[in-house]
Amino acid sequence: MSITVLLSFFLFTGFVVAYTYNKVKNDKNTSQDGFFLGGRSLTGGLIASSLILTNLSATSFVGMSAQAYTHNMSVMGWEVASGVTLVIIALMLVPRYLKQGITTIPDFLESRYDLSVKKFVTLLFLCQYVINILPTTLYAGAVVLGEIFDVQALLGISEFSSIALIAATIGLLGFFYAIYGGLKAVVIADTINGVGLIIGGLMIPVFGLMVLGGGSFGAGLDTLLTAAPEKLQSVGTSTDPLPFSTLFTGLLLVNLYYWGTDQSIIQRALGAKNLKEGQKGVILAGAIKVISPLFLIIPGIIAFHIFGADAGNPDTMYTRLVNEVLPKPLVGFFVAVMFGAILSTFNGVLNSSTTLFALNVYKPLFGKGKTDEELVSKGRIFGVIIAIISVCIAPFIMYAPEGLFQYLQMVAGFFSVPIFTIVFVGYISKRVPAIAAKIALTVFVLSYAAMQLVFDTPIHFLHQLAILFVVCTALMFIIGHFMPRETEYVMPINENIDVTPWAFRFEASAIILYMVLGAYVMFSDVGFVSNDPTVMQVYGFCGLVMLAGIAFRLLRRKAKNKAVACA
Repeated sequence: MSITVLLSFFLFTGFVVAYTYNKVKNDKNTSQDGFFLGGRSLTGGLIASSLILTNLSATSFVGMSAQAYTHNMSVMGWEVASGVTLVIIALMLVPRYLKQGITTIPDFLESRYDLSVKKFVTLLFLCQYVINILPTTLYAGAVVLGEIFDVQALLGISEFSSIALIAATIGLLGFFYAIYGGLKAVVIADTINGVGLIIGGLMIPVFGLMVLGGGSFGAGLDTLLTAAPEKLQSVGTSTDPLPFSTLFTGLLLVNLYYWGTDQSIIQRALGAKNLKEGQKGVILAGAIKVISPLFLIIPGIIAFHIFGADAGNPDTMYTRLVNEVLPKPLVGFFVAVMFGAILSTFNGVLNSSTTLFALNVYKPLFGKGKTDEELVSKGRIFGVIIAIISVCIAPFIMYAPEGLFQYLQMVAGFFSVPIFTIVFVGYISKRVPAIAAKIALTVFVLSYAAMQLVFDTPIHFLHQLAILFVVCTALMFIIGHFMPRETEYVMPINENIDVTPWAFRFEASAIILYMVLGAYVMFSDVGFVSNDPTVMQVYGFCGLVMLAGIAFRLLRRKAKNKAVACA
């Protein structure tokens, strides 16, 4: 391992830690809003960067590039389709959440249904975090860092010991950010790492194409587009990891759950200083998600061209490419921002777990009359416990079956769409009772478990989730028809939060949606795969027309506001 790589890694990581500590060292973080929501002071840029860093982890880089290496660009649906989802959430869910002034999603479920539904969903969240997300994040991160730094050879230890050591290191730093500094420390570190991740991530395909082209970026790009054009196909078939049809069924539902109701994600928007900043942050995150295949998926295809189709374990292709194409000082920098992404996912979920436990478990059972400082203290203790548990579990994941990324998405179905179903029905109905939510959750989880574990169901798991969503939604409305609430639900309003929407929200949303369309146009039979550029030329012309229209509308709005101010 080069000393240059090691030094550049520690320099950037040390800078992030020192800068974050300097920003939060005077914050006492003893109030609920201060520790769990960053004092409701988060701006759009902080929210967007923290959303992206919490979402991206080593699992994303390694898993998606591996699937692109073995298949094609179809896996980009996980990323690009999120742009549409984040627009929906910014326009529809964020305004509702901030109007209510809730701290956790189960707070809404208690208001809409009852306390037992809140407890049930809190338990599902915590199970997902402790069993599924935290240990696998540590494991995937330990694998990436262990391979790049060759920790086994450096220290003369086994692979198991290497993973355990790195997982413990990530866990310790995650404890510092999430438990000591609260959400504010998490998002400050995420902002720095977010910029670094985009810069570092984009360096991989740039240097990769230069290596592929024998020193020429243009020659490498030509090889990428012409040597195996089928690898650039984003419209997946039934034999691909993500069939195109799932974008309109289960994938949409999973994304709506993840970005709109998963506590570890939506907590960033809940901490917004006002609705304007909340919508800015969520929509900006959508734009980043649309371009993320450039540094998550394209590297897998470049690795296919450089190393060949049978170069070994696909999960090692990304780290191998990093070591092969980046200059040594840049390897250290990139590993540092990758480490930041791993850490962000871990500490973001850890912070959300402490929030859920302190406010939804400890407070209702033991916290009556307790001060905010005591609740935060109990949340921190719980965070320490689950961090230790996750560190202990992480090394054993190396014995899990292959295809970890797809496996994790399947397992998440036990928690994701069932929760989204009752949130969805809760918002669009006023008479559906609490018993309907409890029955729907039970039916959904048991039915999905049977499809995955008992019966050999030939339908893709995302289609299964969509079918169960429709069935359980209908079931809730049927129960609501025969056993309605005694009174209609009225959403409570928190007057302390400014809910004036972002004036540019519709224009920004239109740009995001057009970017999503463009991604699928480029990586399809009418785009790079085709020899006919007509469709892409038409798309580009329409884009220019749309941008001109948006610019004209903004100028008119500016002139109108100026006239009103003068009057």
